[in-house]
Amino acid sequence: MAEARPSSPALTPPARPRDPLATCLALTGLFALLAGWRLAIPSVPVFDEVHYLPAARELLALWREGHGEYLNREHPLLGKELIALGIALFGDTPLGWRIMSLGFGTLAYFASLRAMWHASADRFACLAFGILLATGFHLLIQSRIAMLDIFMAAFLAVAAWQFAGACAEPEMGRWRLALTGTALGLAMGAKWNAIPLTVLPGLAFLVARARAGRRRLFLSRRGPPVPGVTLLEAFVWLGIVPLLAYAATFLPGYWLSEYLRPSPLAEQGLIGFHGEILSLQQQVLTPHTYQSRWPQWLLNTRAVWYFYALADGAQRGVLLIGNPLTMLLGLAGVLWCLVNGIIRENWAKLAVVIGYAASLGLWIVAPKPVQFYYHYFVPHFFLLAALALALADLRRAGWGWCAWGTLAGSVGVFAWFYPILAALPLKNAGSFVTWMWLDGWR
Repeated sequence: MAEARPSSPALTPPARPRDPLATCLALTGLFALLAGWRLAIPSVPVFDEVHYLPAARELLALWREGHGEYLNREHPLLGKELIALGIALFGDTPLGWRIMSLGFGTLAYFASLRAMWHASADRFACLAFGILLATGFHLLIQSRIAMLDIFMAAFLAVAAWQFAGACAEPEMGRWRLALTGTALGLAMGAKWNAIPLTVLPGLAFLVARARAGRRRLFLSRRGPPVPGVTLLEAFVWLGIVPLLAYAATFLPGYWLSEYLRPSPLAEQGLIGFHGEILSLQQQVLTPHTYQSRWPQWLLNTRAVWYFYALADGAQRGVLLIGNPLTMLLGLAGVLWCLVNGIIRENWAKLAVVIGYAASLGLWIVAPKPVQFYYHYFVPHFFLLAALALALADLRRAGWGWCAWGTLAGSVGVFAWFYPILAALPLKNAGSFVTWMWLDGWR
């Protein structure tokens, strides 16, 4: 019997790292506990909850009693419907107001980690992203308030997860692309800010297939990013399905027309109603104390006080800023991913740079006159993803202490600011100065 010979290293495919699914689930559970701790405090509406809660209540009144008003018309319906669902399930209480935000914030967290894993196949980058995202301030705060942005971000994160999964596991590519398109449509149905990102998966598919040099560009099933799926089919999943899913989010508006007279949807139709949304989006608003512009977002120099008052037996505050350490280091991460991604043709790194540029670029050109730091919410996902990929490169280069030190620093800064992120009791009305490192945070 011939002696078995070891296989040649040249013939052995490189081993793919083990999927950190269990770690992702554990981190998600910890994030949910952290974000959900005393979710019902403050027990009064906070910041823009004063706009979205009345709109959700009117939707419930229309469904239950057959009368009500169509409020907050400048935004699509889906996000307000989800807030209304929370109220229907848990009552018109602080818990009912915010429970759906917590659920979708948790979904956004898990989906973001899975997107990072499928895109990079890097366990450390996935772990680092989880730590950075949980301690980056934005996601925790938006998961604790009844605003529309968290629903939009969650659906975008699901789309990124499914598209990255389709590219990494083409044997499941078709249904993952279908889920990608559906999630993109729902993201737009939550808030229009998602629009610049919804075109990116389709463009990425087109560019990747064109670079493969297939002779039958539209009908060939071979080549990246998802072998087995033609460009024509991908157009259906990533172009047509998002529009259908988006249109479907307005169906309850037609149903409500039975009770609401006149109904803006029934009178104007879906296309005509969008003209009203657009005009409302562009209206000149009264200047706001906490308004800011994108250069201030990049440098984290202008915060938004969502709440600061006596409530529930103590002085409490909720301050929206980014983690002062990682918001600045993240800019270096984006630059690193841009340069290294181009040189090495690393598509995961280029994807986070493009996502960051597209989501931030909206606010550079948007005609909306009054903007706030919470508009940096979606860009911050890509910023921290870029930092996680850069830290993974540092670790591979022998600078592990620097990578782990950055993660420890992020956790430490988060712990220091946590009292004014989660409305913990403060000593007195002047306690906020403890955290006011910059005048723009006041």
